[in-house]
Amino acid sequence: MQVVISDPKTGKAYKVEGKDTEASALFIGKRIGDVVDADILGLGGYGLEIRGGSDTDGTPMRKDVSGAVRKRILITSPPGYRPKEKGKRRRKSVRGNEISPEISQINVKINEYGAKQIEELLGAEEEAGKEK
Repeated sequence: MQVVISDPKTGKAYKVEGKDTEASALFIGKRIGDVVDADILGLGGYGLEIRGGSDTDGTPMRKDVSGAVRKRILITSPPGYRPKEKGKRRRKSVRGNEISPEISQINVKINEYGAKQIEELLGAEEEAGKEK
């Protein structure tokens, strides 16, 4: 499960692989808008707000669809559909607002900052990625 962490202060985003089951269990059952503690991801003192995500097929999550299921709904606005003309509607598949094991990417925003900068905590992973 990938976790994309967005920092509203700097405008940067960081990708963290949640390989172990503890990191995955932190998010399963949570909903869009919930705040979680990021200690398991190695970000001590940080609070993360869940903003969205997508499943293994790339289907986006929507806040206004309840549950963890995939549904085909009639939508007029993002996420999941961007109409080219005003008033256009389309039936699209979207995921509900609850995180389940089928979700492959979770988008979160930093809500509470810890003592250390996020670059320091995730800097080793970022430098290793540049060397490859």
